[in-house]
Amino acid sequence: MEQLWSGLGIFLDFATIIASALAAWFWYLASIQTIHRVHASETFDYHDLNRIIVAINRNSIRNRRGALASALAAALLAIDLAVGS
Repeated sequence: MEQLWSGLGIFLDFATIIASALAAWFWYLASIQTIHRVHASETFDYHDLNRIIVAINRNSIRNRRGALASALAAALLAIDLAVGS
């Protein structure tokens, strides 16, 4: 039975590391996409507005995924600490 708890602890440790790495990756993806400025001589039409809205929505989705993965990592760590003690 002790070996089962040890294996569960190792699994939870690796799952926490993977969830933390996923959170970092999602937030990295959200931060690399920038919105370009429009020069005064350019015309601003609905295509440009659509690109801005799509970029904002993609960043929102990536930030949401990063927050979810971070919350999962915290929950896995809490379970790991509860099982270990």
